[in-house]
Amino acid sequence: MSETTTTDLYEVTMALSYLRERMTKPATFSCFVRQLPPDRGFLVCAGVESALSYLSRYRVGLDDAREFAEALGRPVHDLMPLVGTRFTGTVRAAPEGRVVLADEPLMEVTAPLPQAQLVETCVLNHLSHQTAVASKCVRCVLAARGHAVVDFSLRRTHGTAAGLQVARLAALTGFAGTSNVATARALNFPAVGTMAHSYIEAFENEEAAFIAFARCHPGPVTLLVDTYDTEAGVAAAARVLRKLDRADGSAVRLDSGDLKELSFRTRAVLDAAGLPQVRIVASGGLDEFAVHDLVSAGAPIDVYAVGTRVGVSADAPYLDSAYKLVEYAGRPVMKLSSAKVTAPGRKQVFRRPGCADVIGLADEPPPAGSAPLLETVMRRGMRCTSPPPLEDTRRRLAVEVAQLPAAAREIRSPEPVRATVSEPLAALTAHVRQRIEHEVFGMPREAHQDHVSG
Repeated sequence: MSETTTTDLYEVTMALSYLRERMTKPATFSCFVRQLPPDRGFLVCAGVESALSYLSRYRVGLDDAREFAEALGRPVHDLMPLVGTRFTGTVRAAPEGRVVLADEPLMEVTAPLPQAQLVETCVLNHLSHQTAVASKCVRCVLAARGHAVVDFSLRRTHGTAAGLQVARLAALTGFAGTSNVATARALNFPAVGTMAHSYIEAFENEEAAFIAFARCHPGPVTLLVDTYDTEAGVAAAARVLRKLDRADGSAVRLDSGDLKELSFRTRAVLDAAGLPQVRIVASGGLDEFAVHDLVSAGAPIDVYAVGTRVGVSADAPYLDSAYKLVEYAGRPVMKLSSAKVTAPGRKQVFRRPGCADVIGLADEPPPAGSAPLLETVMRRGMRCTSPPPLEDTRRRLAVEVAQLPAAAREIRSPEPVRATVSEPLAALTAHVRQRIEHEVFGMPREAHQDHVSG
C-alpha cells in the first residue's frame, strides 16, 4: 500500500482538473479547528513533525498512477499528468507542543494548487489525531496535580501506529513513562510495566507469584495485588517485599474496583507492615476525569496509569478540523456556507501572555506585547528547521499551560480561551465577502434575500 495513494479520491479528481485547466499557481490552505470539543479549554498542537516528514517524502510514481486509474476506472494514460508530482511548497506552522485555540491555524501550506490539494487528507489526519490525543494527555497531567502519570494505552489504540504516536505525545506532554517499549527506546523515555493477572493465575498462589517475579527481576518491582482479594493481595505483597528486603522503590498496583476506597485500605496495610516507602499505582479505565476525582478525594495514589480512554481520546475522539483554501494566485478566498464560514488570506497568530491571542494577516505588524506563533518550517519542499529537543518542548508546554487562565485549565466545564481577530483581517474578510456576494448574487446577500422573500 502506497503512502501517496492513502488519500481521498476527490483529491485526485480535483488535482487532475487543476492540471487540465493549467491552474498551477500558488495556493494557500489553512488547517485549523473550528470549535473545541466539550470539556476542552484549549488544545495542544501536535502532528506537525510527522506531517512534515510526510510532505518531504511525497512523490507520485507510475505505480501510484496505476492505482488511481483503477480506482477511477480510467486508462493509466489519463493519470500520467500526476506522475512525478512532489511537494515543493512552503509550510508555516505552530511548533509542536504549543497551546492553540479554536480558529487558529495549526499549519498553513502554500504550494502549486494541485500539490497543496493532493496532500490535504494526510496532513489533516496527522494534525487532527495527534492534536486530539495531546490535548487529552496534557489534561491528565493537569488532573494529577504533580503525581506521576504513565501511558498504558498501546493494546487498545486504533492500530499500533497510533499507539506509537500516543506514547510520543505522552512524553511530549509531561508523562513519566510508557509501557510502549519501541517509543521508550526511541525517545530515551522510561519504559514502565508490571505484570498481568494471567501471571498471578499461573502460580499456585499470589505469594509464590510475587516471589518468583522478584527473584527474576532485580531492583524495585511493582506487584499486581487485585487478582483475587485486594487486601489479601496487598498483605501478600508486603510479606514478600519485607522478606526479600525489596521495599525501597517498589510498588503495588490496583487495577479494578473502587480505587479510592481500595487505595486507602492498601495504604493502611502497607503502613502497618512498616512499608511506608512502597508506592501505590492505580490503573483500569482511568482518564483525566477519574484522576481528577481521585486526587480531589485525597486518595493515597502515587502513580496513575492511563490507557484506553486516553489513547483513543474517548470523550472527544475527533476534532472539528478543516483544511481550507484561503488564497489562490494572490487572490484571497473564503467559504460562506452556513456555520462553516472561513476567513480569507494567509494568517499569523500573535501570541500574548496567557494565550490572549490575536489572529491576523501574515504580513501585518505584530500587536504590542505579542510574538508570532507560526514559524516557517519548510521551503521548496525541504525542512528548514530541526525539531527541538523533546525536553525543551515539554518545558515550554508546561510553562504555557500554567499561564492559561485557571478557568481554561479546569477538568470539568472549562471556559475556553478565545482569540480575537485583528482589524486588518476583519477588513479583508468583509471586503472578500462583499466581492463574492456581488459576483454570486449581483448584490449583497442580505439585499438578495430580501428581494427573493419579497
